[in-house]
Amino acid sequence: MARRFMSTVLKESTRNSSTDPYGYFLLVIPATTFGLGTWQVYRRRWKLDLIKGLEERIKSDPIVLPTEPFNAEDLEYRRVKVRGTFDHSKEIFLLPRSFQKPSYEKLKFFIPQRDGQSGTHVITPFYIPDRGYSVLVNRGWVPKHLTEARLRPLGQVEGEVELEGVVRKTNSRSSFQPENDLKRNRWFYGDHEAMAEHTGAIPVLIDATTESTFQGGPIGGQTRVSMRNEHWQYIITWYSLSLATAIMWYYAVIKTKKFPRSNRPHADGPPSLI
Repeated sequence: MARRFMSTVLKESTRNSSTDPYGYFLLVIPATTFGLGTWQVYRRRWKLDLIKGLEERIKSDPIVLPTEPFNAEDLEYRRVKVRGTFDHSKEIFLLPRSFQKPSYEKLKFFIPQRDGQSGTHVITPFYIPDRGYSVLVNRGWVPKHLTEARLRPLGQVEGEVELEGVVRKTNSRSSFQPENDLKRNRWFYGDHEAMAEHTGAIPVLIDATTESTFQGGPIGGQTRVSMRNEHWQYIITWYSLSLATAIMWYYAVIKTKKFPRSNRPHADGPPSLI
């Protein structure tokens, strides 16, 4: 782009003065790239404010789920408190998922895993009696060799329990992810509507917090506010391009106009003695 711009400017600069307005028209390129860089500055500020707001939601005091029908997206990253019972017979396995070690002190004595280890998220229907419906609860992470419920009987808590979690919205399948395998109960992305239909719950998923982890069971607290924030790269790219094209425009148009080749001393070599 920069080479093409420079070539065009140099060609136009050699024309007569009647084409000078076209040279000024070429300022559109540095002006446009400068505008795009400034727009990315505002986009970055907006993204940082959004991430900060979501992190504050996660840390806020928990609320109870509404009694009326609601949209999970309206409560995205909102901390909630629920009381009910797990239906372990309808567990869903979301894999592969990397382990993120929580900072909760009480869990350190039974978490030998390291960050980034591959495993599975266990999602279980959770019936809430005073609401009359079941929600999906992502109880957390287990190592791959403990995916099956029969291999972790201590974590299959029975009876009514109270837990806290963070509401999450459904996910779309990315181009490199395989389709969910419902027959083998292997899920590769969080399609909450399909999970709800598969288990008889409503399409609302709650990520259990670290404090809601039961000994021997999946490790909660796996929620992370993860949003792409690459605006610094775009800012540097657009401003650099704007500066480079502005400098090229100045030397090719303004400086050429001030010092045309015909007026430069010995522009075509030393004067002839003949």
